[in-house]
Amino acid sequence: MTDPVTPLLTPVPPPIDPVGAGVPAAVAVQPIVFAELERAPTPSPTPAIDPAAAAANPLHGVRAAVRVCVGEAELTVGELMGAREHQVLRLDRRVDEPVDIVLHDQVIARGHLVAVGDQFGIRITELARLLAP
Repeated sequence: MTDPVTPLLTPVPPPIDPVGAGVPAAVAVQPIVFAELERAPTPSPTPAIDPAAAAANPLHGVRAAVRVCVGEAELTVGELMGAREHQVLRLDRRVDEPVDIVLHDQVIARGHLVAVGDQFGIRITELARLLAP
């Protein structure tokens, strides 16, 4: 059984010529494709929070928006002002490194980007001590 959840790790040729700041001319820029994964049968869904615990502590029901940080690029304001469409900026992370899940400027977890249908998702690989069960 194949699953629409796939890792964002496998680069494929042909290389695209980089155009712009952040990528030396000798570096090949490649699109990333999604490889299929096998998935074990999913158990029946269970709530992430025990209803009794949620009733005992109202904080369990508070919603919070998280950001995902894939990486950073440092460039001058002049380079930024000169940026153009299709320009490639090299980030400070490798494709196979985990991304950061950030809540209010604090890294709370790490994981790997995956595709879930036609949307991005994150397979969590590390949790902050406060979040770990």
